[in-house]
Amino acid sequence: MNTNKSFSTETSERYARALFEIADENSEIQSIENNLKELLSVLDLNKNIENFIKNPTQTQNTQLETIKKISEIMKFSKNLKNFLLILVTKKRIFFINKIIKSFLKLSNQKKGELKASLVSSKSLTQEEIKKIGLELSKSIGFSLNLDYTVDTNLIGGLKIQLGSLMIDTSIKNKLKKYEQLMLER
Repeated sequence: MNTNKSFSTETSERYARALFEIADENSEIQSIENNLKELLSVLDLNKNIENFIKNPTQTQNTQLETIKKISEIMKFSKNLKNFLLILVTKKRIFFINKIIKSFLKLSNQKKGELKASLVSSKSLTQEEIKKIGLELSKSIGFSLNLDYTVDTNLIGGLKIQLGSLMIDTSIKNKLKKYEQLMLER
Protein backbone atom coordinates (compact mmCIF):
# COMPACT_ATOMS: atom_id res chain seq x y z
CA MET A 1 0.00 0.00 0.00
CA ASN A 2 1.27 3.43 -0.92
CA THR A 3 2.29 5.19 2.30
CA ASN A 4 1.14 8.56 0.93
CA LYS A 5 -2.48 7.40 0.69
CA SER A 6 -4.81 6.73 3.56
CA PHE A 7 -6.56 3.41 3.94
CA SER A 8 -9.88 4.98 2.97
CA THR A 9 -8.43 6.53 -0.20
CA GLU A 10 -6.67 3.33 -1.22
CA THR A 11 -9.79 1.25 -0.56
CA SER A 12 -12.07 3.72 -2.32
CA GLU A 13 -9.87 3.76 -5.41
CA ARG A 14 -9.77 -0.05 -5.51
CA TYR A 15 -13.54 -0.35 -5.31
CA ALA A 16 -14.03 2.45 -7.84
CA ARG A 17 -11.66 0.71 -10.28
CA ALA A 18 -13.57 -2.58 -9.84
CA LEU A 19 -16.88 -0.86 -10.59
CA PHE A 20 -15.32 0.97 -13.52
CA GLU A 21 -14.01 -2.26 -15.02
CA ILE A 22 -17.44 -3.92 -14.67
CA ALA A 23 -19.10 -0.87 -16.22
CA ASP A 24 -16.57 -0.84 -19.07
CA GLU A 25 -17.04 -4.57 -19.78
CA ASN A 26 -20.81 -4.07 -19.97
CA SER A 27 -20.70 -0.73 -21.85
CA GLU A 28 -22.40 0.97 -18.90
CA ILE A 29 -19.85 3.63 -17.99
CA GLN A 30 -22.05 6.57 -18.97
CA SER A 31 -25.24 5.25 -17.37
CA ILE A 32 -23.46 4.29 -14.13
CA GLU A 33 -21.69 7.66 -14.12
CA ASN A 34 -25.06 9.42 -14.41
CA ASN A 35 -26.55 7.24 -11.65
CA LEU A 36 -23.58 7.91 -9.36
CA LYS A 37 -23.82 11.66 -9.94
CA GLU A 38 -27.50 11.51 -8.98
CA LEU A 39 -26.71 9.42 -5.90
CA LEU A 40 -23.93 11.80 -4.84
CA SER A 41 -26.34 14.70 -5.25
CA VAL A 42 -28.96 12.94 -3.09
CA LEU A 43 -26.36 12.18 -0.41
CA ASP A 44 -25.12 15.80 -0.46
CA LEU A 45 -28.62 17.28 -0.30
CA ASN A 46 -30.03 14.92 2.31
CA LYS A 47 -27.58 14.17 5.09
CA ASN A 48 -30.22 12.06 6.87
CA ILE A 49 -30.13 9.49 4.06
CA GLU A 50 -26.34 9.55 3.98
CA ASN A 51 -26.10 9.15 7.75
CA PHE A 52 -28.67 6.35 7.74
CA ILE A 53 -26.83 4.40 5.01
CA LYS A 54 -23.42 4.86 6.64
CA ASN A 55 -24.56 4.30 10.21
CA PRO A 56 -22.64 1.30 11.57
CA THR A 57 -25.31 0.67 14.21
CA GLN A 58 -27.87 -0.18 11.52
CA THR A 59 -28.23 -3.88 10.87
CA GLN A 60 -26.80 -5.17 7.65
CA ASN A 61 -30.28 -6.28 6.54
CA THR A 62 -31.64 -2.77 7.07
CA GLN A 63 -28.80 -1.28 5.03
CA LEU A 64 -29.28 -3.88 2.27
CA GLU A 65 -33.02 -3.20 2.08
CA THR A 66 -32.36 0.55 1.98
CA ILE A 67 -29.89 0.17 -0.89
CA LYS A 68 -32.34 -2.07 -2.76
CA LYS A 69 -35.09 0.52 -2.34
CA ILE A 70 -32.86 3.42 -3.41
CA SER A 71 -31.67 1.39 -6.42
CA GLU A 72 -35.26 0.67 -7.41
CA ILE A 73 -36.43 4.27 -7.01
CA MET A 74 -33.42 5.72 -8.85
CA LYS A 75 -33.54 2.97 -11.53
CA PHE A 76 -29.94 1.81 -11.07
CA SER A 77 -28.59 -0.90 -13.34
CA LYS A 78 -28.30 -4.41 -11.92
CA ASN A 79 -24.50 -4.08 -11.80
CA LEU A 80 -24.59 -0.83 -9.84
CA LYS A 81 -27.21 -2.16 -7.41
CA ASN A 82 -25.16 -5.32 -6.82
CA PHE A 83 -22.02 -3.25 -6.35
CA LEU A 84 -23.71 -1.11 -3.69
CA LEU A 85 -24.96 -4.27 -1.96
CA ILE A 86 -21.40 -5.62 -1.91
CA LEU A 87 -20.25 -2.37 -0.28
CA VAL A 88 -22.75 -3.01 2.49
CA THR A 89 -21.81 -6.66 3.00
CA LYS A 90 -18.08 -5.85 2.97
CA LYS A 91 -18.69 -2.94 5.37
CA ARG A 92 -17.32 -0.40 2.87
CA ILE A 93 -20.50 1.65 2.37
CA PHE A 94 -18.96 4.28 4.64
CA PHE A 95 -16.59 5.13 1.75
CA ILE A 96 -19.39 5.62 -0.79
CA ASN A 97 -18.67 9.33 -1.40
CA LYS A 98 -14.96 8.71 -2.04
CA ILE A 99 -15.74 5.70 -4.23
CA ILE A 100 -18.15 7.75 -6.35
CA LYS A 101 -15.63 10.56 -6.77
CA SER A 102 -12.89 8.08 -7.71
CA PHE A 103 -15.20 6.45 -10.27
CA LEU A 104 -16.06 9.85 -11.79
CA LYS A 105 -12.36 10.67 -12.01
CA LEU A 106 -11.69 7.38 -13.86
CA SER A 107 -14.60 8.06 -16.19
CA ASN A 108 -13.32 11.55 -16.99
CA GLN A 109 -9.84 10.19 -17.66
CA LYS A 110 -11.27 7.62 -20.08
CA LYS A 111 -13.00 10.47 -21.95
CA GLY A 112 -9.73 12.41 -22.01
CA GLU A 113 -11.05 15.03 -19.59
CA LEU A 114 -9.34 16.41 -16.55
CA LYS A 115 -11.07 18.20 -13.71
CA ALA A 116 -9.72 21.51 -12.52
CA SER A 117 -10.96 24.21 -10.20
CA LEU A 118 -10.91 27.89 -11.04
CA VAL A 119 -11.35 30.48 -8.30
CA SER A 120 -11.50 34.17 -9.11
CA SER A 121 -11.73 37.29 -6.99
CA LYS A 122 -14.66 38.65 -9.02
CA SER A 123 -17.44 37.10 -11.05
CA LEU A 124 -16.35 36.05 -14.55
CA THR A 125 -18.61 35.73 -17.59
CA GLN A 126 -19.21 32.31 -19.13
CA GLU A 127 -17.13 33.43 -22.11
CA GLU A 128 -14.17 34.35 -19.87
CA ILE A 129 -14.38 31.01 -18.08
CA LYS A 130 -14.59 29.18 -21.41
CA LYS A 131 -11.57 31.12 -22.75
CA ILE A 132 -9.48 30.26 -19.66
CA GLY A 133 -10.52 26.62 -19.99
CA LEU A 134 -9.57 26.52 -23.67
CA GLU A 135 -6.17 28.11 -23.04
CA LEU A 136 -5.42 25.62 -20.27
CA SER A 137 -6.63 22.73 -22.42
CA LYS A 138 -4.29 23.77 -25.22
CA SER A 139 -1.29 24.01 -22.94
CA ILE A 140 -1.81 20.62 -21.23
CA GLY A 141 -3.22 18.71 -24.20
CA PHE A 142 -6.37 17.49 -22.44
CA SER A 143 -9.95 18.66 -22.36
CA LEU A 144 -10.69 20.37 -19.04
CA ASN A 145 -13.82 20.33 -16.96
CA LEU A 146 -13.66 23.51 -14.82
CA ASP A 147 -15.37 23.91 -11.46
CA TYR A 148 -15.74 27.68 -11.06
CA THR A 149 -16.20 29.62 -7.82
CA VAL A 150 -15.79 33.20 -6.67
CA ASP A 151 -13.75 34.09 -3.57
CA THR A 152 -13.74 37.81 -2.81
CA ASN A 153 -11.04 37.26 -0.17
CA LEU A 154 -8.50 36.87 -2.98
CA ILE A 155 -8.66 40.67 -3.48
CA GLY A 156 -7.72 40.21 -7.17
CA GLY A 157 -6.45 37.54 -9.56
CA LEU A 158 -7.09 33.83 -10.05
CA LYS A 159 -6.31 30.45 -8.50
CA ILE A 160 -6.29 27.33 -10.66
CA GLN A 161 -5.96 23.84 -9.18
CA LEU A 162 -5.22 21.01 -11.62
CA GLY A 163 -4.42 17.82 -9.73
CA SER A 164 -1.38 18.63 -7.61
CA LEU A 165 -0.53 21.72 -9.70
CA MET A 166 -1.65 25.03 -8.16
CA ILE A 167 -1.37 28.30 -10.04
CA ASP A 168 -2.07 31.20 -7.70
CA THR A 169 -1.96 34.70 -9.21
CA SER A 170 -4.12 36.25 -6.50
CA ILE A 171 -3.14 39.50 -4.83
CA LYS A 172 -3.75 37.83 -1.47
CA ASN A 173 -1.03 35.27 -2.29
CA LYS A 174 1.38 37.98 -3.48
CA LEU A 175 0.83 39.95 -0.28
CA LYS A 176 1.60 36.82 1.76
CA LYS A 177 4.85 36.36 -0.14
CA TYR A 178 5.86 39.98 0.49
CA GLU A 179 4.97 39.63 4.15
CA GLN A 180 7.13 36.50 4.38
CA LEU A 181 10.05 38.30 2.71
CA MET A 182 9.76 41.21 5.13
CA LEU A 183 9.68 38.87 8.14
CA GLU A 184 12.83 37.08 6.93
CA ARG A 185 14.88 40.27 6.84
